[in-house]
Amino acid sequence: MAEERSIGLEVEVAGTPEEVWRAVATGPGISSWYVPHTVEERAGGAAVASFGPGPEMQIRGRVAVWEPPRRICFDGGEGVDGLAFEWTVAPAGEDRCRVRLVNTGFGEGNEWDAQYDAMVEGWGLFMSNLGLHLEHFGGQTAVSVLPTAMGAGSRDEQWAGLTTALGISPAPGVGERIEANSPDAPPLAGTVAEAGPHRIALLLDEPAPGTAFVAVESFGDHARASVWLYLYGADGAEAAERDGPLWQDWLTGALGEGGADGSPE
Repeated sequence: MAEERSIGLEVEVAGTPEEVWRAVATGPGISSWYVPHTVEERAGGAAVASFGPGPEMQIRGRVAVWEPPRRICFDGGEGVDGLAFEWTVAPAGEDRCRVRLVNTGFGEGNEWDAQYDAMVEGWGLFMSNLGLHLEHFGGQTAVSVLPTAMGAGSRDEQWAGLTTALGISPAPGVGERIEANSPDAPPLAGTVAEAGPHRIALLLDEPAPGTAFVAVESFGDHARASVWLYLYGADGAEAAERDGPLWQDWLTGALGEGGADGSPE
């Protein structure tokens, strides 16, 4: 029998165990670096992750383990097979903690293989964003803008097309300030916190204080482009409401309807 596949990732973050617990175990906390969540804060409580506006994008689950501020586990519910997510928080010095994620429940077959690979990559982005959230905005709650588009062309072609359309360098240096220079895109500017192949993480100053990542991720035989923003304060909430639909339209037009440069194939 094949050994069960799992994803295990760990990151060191700023904050006390109680502060970090809020970020990984409560709805407002998780929503500030991942996707919008509601969490009933007790063992057996309901949890819902929202990956988009449609009812099919509302993923319902359960708080299978609730041990604040040390350990929480989300699964699909009693007797439900599928993915489970265990988060543990451990002190790592004064106002520092280690956060570990163990993601289990993957099945066999090509579709599961593609999902596993995509989630390994996606969790890397979100763990990085968790660190930025706790380092710069701990205790605050973000409003997110999460446009995504599947594009034609290879991952390299889509990354070149996305960064060209935004008017930014495809390989900026950490600490460099970059600003989107597209007449059609909403405002986006900030300091590069991390950069790697096919992704840039930003500490934003426009359109409001917050974090963001610009990325092209593998998804089976395809690639998917994202410009995800997490905005704080009254200005952030206003910008999210104003710019959310604009970002989705822009991204779909730039990559989702044709080749990497937005042109029809």
